[in-house]
Amino acid sequence: MTFSLVARSADGRLFGVAVASRFLAAGALVPAAEALVGAVATQAHANLAYRAQALALLRTGVSAVDAVAGLVAADPGRDDRQFAVVGATGDGATWTGPRCHPWAGGQAGDGWAAQGNILTGPQVIDALRDAWLAREELPFPQRLLAALTAGDQAGGDRRGRQSAAMLVVQRHGGYAGTGDELVDLRVDDHVDPVSELRRLLGIHHMLFGRPDPATLRDLTGPLAAEVAELLAATGHPVGPAGLDEALAAWTGLENLEERFVPGRIDPIVLEHLRRCAAR
Repeated sequence: MTFSLVARSADGRLFGVAVASRFLAAGALVPAAEALVGAVATQAHANLAYRAQALALLRTGVSAVDAVAGLVAADPGRDDRQFAVVGATGDGATWTGPRCHPWAGGQAGDGWAAQGNILTGPQVIDALRDAWLAREELPFPQRLLAALTAGDQAGGDRRGRQSAAMLVVQRHGGYAGTGDELVDLRVDDHVDPVSELRRLLGIHHMLFGRPDPATLRDLTGPLAAEVAELLAATGHPVGPAGLDEALAAWTGLENLEERFVPGRIDPIVLEHLRRCAAR
């Protein structure tokens, strides 16, 4: 009753799962991932133990193909399961039990695996695969979303839509570098969950994305004067400690602290400041 993609970035630094389903809060059950190790999706009559067990096997150097084969062989409920794994190297692997509700199946390749059950047809998996392979230019989370969107547009779950989720991990990629969860977003119950996931990912990028050094602007001259005026309009006038302190205080309140750079300003921060001052 779900379709998903598990994947590894081309440089091997990121692992992720994107999933959509006509099932409440699929993101609470399906995905698991560990930085430097791999990613897992368990669905259909999901065996939640697969998540920790697969990651433990990957951690010891077992390949994704062997992890799937070993876990499935040991599970008496395997005929009702659907399961996928991607490890630090090599091909992804996927299993679809013969008793999964049709249409059900999956495909896998170097660093990815796509699968689904109770789908409108095999074109859903083809769309996941094709979009994933064709969108290498996108940042990893947006590439996962592009694949999930393609599967959704190709028909998705034949019962309809309800939930969607994305989990992406990278070593020290989480908030302030203190964790590994780069993206962890869920839409638990929505009429158009993939579109809602896209909206949330956009907000996530604005708030928690790291500044692009090539686009940062120096806070000098007329720009510094404008920023000072904008901060004053939002109730954060520049005090004796200077512009940086006032800007840091404002970005913290706006949850944009990940984009604060002393002496410079991220264009995304600047545009948000302009909008806030104009309210």
